[in-house]
Amino acid sequence: MESKLFDRWDYNVEVSEDWAKRYITIKPIQVPHTSGKNFGKQFGKSKMNIVERLVNKMMRSSQGSKKVAGKYIRGRGNTGKKQNALGIVERALEIVEKRSKQNPLQVLINAIIQAGPREETTTIIYGGIRYHKAVDVSAQRRIDFALKYISLGAFVTAFKNKKPISECLADEIVWAANSDTKSFAIQRKEETERIAQSAR
Repeated sequence: MESKLFDRWDYNVEVSEDWAKRYITIKPIQVPHTSGKNFGKQFGKSKMNIVERLVNKMMRSSQGSKKVAGKYIRGRGNTGKKQNALGIVERALEIVEKRSKQNPLQVLINAIIQAGPREETTTIIYGGIRYHKAVDVSAQRRIDFALKYISLGAFVTAFKNKKPISECLADEIVWAANSDTKSFAIQRKEETERIAQSAR
């Protein structure tokens, strides 16, 4: 019998883009927690279940450190609290299922594919002059960017907001899957690609 994600959602999903098939792992696992089994191995993160990668991205402080009254105050977050992060992602997937009426794992994969920028810029120094040049983004890096922006978008929306973080994450996933410009991830992707286009 095949494992279901959180004992609820099956893994009968497909990765529509060829470039992403090698780097988005959807190996059936009940609870996405492998205790760092692939840590330190080359391309180890691409062997990790994609939901666990999202959970790991949710273990971050909300806004980093801020200077308040001359002192640096660290933002509240889930740093190191994997059970909290698992709960947030599970609740977010429930909300995604209610809104989209389809497997939330498929919606998450679509969101990751849509949110990864295709081009970015790099700095080149030639003859003592520094200038920007547009470069293609590798498949692994596109997925890294997408996961980073989706989780960061959820934190930015939830900061000083009555909306719970799980609802903000669900919004971000649904908007990114539909390429909606309300999504923080889609905004960052378009901004990165626009800068790269002007640097061609």
